[in-house]
Amino acid sequence: MPWTEVSIVDQRAELVALAQAGVMSKRELSRRFGVSPKTAYKWLGRFAEEGRAGFEDRSRRPQRTPRQTPSAIEALVLELRDAHPTWGGRKLVARLRALGHARVPSPSTVTEILRRNDRLPPAGASVPHRWRRFERSLPNELWQMDFKGHVPLGQGKGRLHPLTVLDDHSRYCLVLQACGDEQGGTVRDRLVAAFRCYGLPDRMLMDNGSPWGAPGSQALTRLDVWLLQLGVNISHGRPYHPQTQGKEERFHRTLKAELLQGPPYHTLAHAQAGFDRWRAMYNLERPHEACDLRPPVSRYAPSARLYPEELPPLEYGPQFVVRRMSSKGGLHFHHRRYWLSEALVGKDVGLAQSADGLWDVYFGRFVVARIDERQAEPE
Repeated sequence: MPWTEVSIVDQRAELVALAQAGVMSKRELSRRFGVSPKTAYKWLGRFAEEGRAGFEDRSRRPQRTPRQTPSAIEALVLELRDAHPTWGGRKLVARLRALGHARVPSPSTVTEILRRNDRLPPAGASVPHRWRRFERSLPNELWQMDFKGHVPLGQGKGRLHPLTVLDDHSRYCLVLQACGDEQGGTVRDRLVAAFRCYGLPDRMLMDNGSPWGAPGSQALTRLDVWLLQLGVNISHGRPYHPQTQGKEERFHRTLKAELLQGPPYHTLAHAQAGFDRWRAMYNLERPHEACDLRPPVSRYAPSARLYPEELPPLEYGPQFVVRRMSSKGGLHFHHRRYWLSEALVGKDVGLAQSADGLWDVYFGRFVVARIDERQAEPE
């Protein structure tokens, strides 16, 4: 993932944050981010000496202000709140401490500062319900993916479609892309870039909408088949149950409140520049309630499963009966025909008997269907 002009500081920060986690060698991270090891070590050294200011091209802005007075602390609180109008007292305190400020007041005191300076909603405003959290135990066990609706561009120039991918364990935002459509090819291109940088997850969770789902059908899509051949298992949420992807839904609320409610973007490139800045802030700086008020990067590490530039071959052991899918997505087996999915046309599948007359259909190492010879009509 070579440096891009619109977010070079953010990409430097991301590389350093992942390197500090210590789960992957700095040389391997350099390869994934498309820079030389020498460049990676340079930014690690700059960060150690200057903090985040070191990511700028020799910016001299100080990161600490010693001998702060109470009025200076209050000014810092208000400055940070104005930069992040949706953050409450706990997030503001956590972020000020992360920036190195020692004399930070308590969350309740920060809340009073906000109230005195008209930075809080009127009394009696609704408080979000605290849901019980469920999450995977390790990074990359599950990625959740969805589009955040259709966002109009300014001056009637059409719409953009924000594509988001979130790690279930850490809430790390792996993809935030301003797309011009919701086509499978667009999604696949963005996933390839994410896989090259962060590696492959064990499983991905999507809803039943296009392009990764087939509403009202259990048929696989081409995107499903591509993921399965990469060794990434797939899950689809229950129809009309958005809580299945609760972390994506909550992330989209935050994205809307902190970014999408501002002035409209005029082009996809304009939107992507804003997305890149916000994603870096969200991953590397923003205290997250689910992460004990630390940013998501504190709990994320790239996957050790590297993305293969060529799809691995499908291999089946001697216990399987191998069949090639027909040109219409059908399977011919024991003089009977079964329809599975047009996305499997020309692919080999393996059949393994699970009970009398029942056969599990495997695509690679994943079961994708079950056929019952007792209920099928002969050809």
